[in-house]
Amino acid sequence: VQLQASGGGLVQPGGSLRLSCLDSGVFFSNNAVGWYRQGPGKQRELVASITSGGSTNYADSVKGRFTISRDNNKNTVYLQMNNLKPEDTAVYYCNTNGFSLLPPDEYGSWGQGTQVTVSS
Repeated sequence: VQLQASGGGLVQPGGSLRLSCLDSGVFFSNNAVGWYRQGPGKQRELVASITSGGSTNYADSVKGRFTISRDNNKNTVYLQMNNLKPEDTAVYYCNTNGFSLLPPDEYGSWGQGTQVTVSS
């Protein structure tokens, strides 16, 4: 597995966190990358994505609060999460299928996710 997520933690409602996704692959700049999350008792879902050209998309539940970005010099994609809510509590993962993304249940492998807990 070539992508590893980090940066999670415990934060109060309304707080912020920035997650990082490091890609150890050679062709990072050509890849689309997605941030996914799996909350307690829920299916894994796509939260945000960014293409090789920098186009972004967000799930409705995080629009206006989360921002995805990439630094090709560092082989890293970031997820800035602001105004966090308890329902954002989940394990967050990143993944890629090269130029495009797959539905969450179609990936063959996942890296270690990072736990985000939003609680007072």
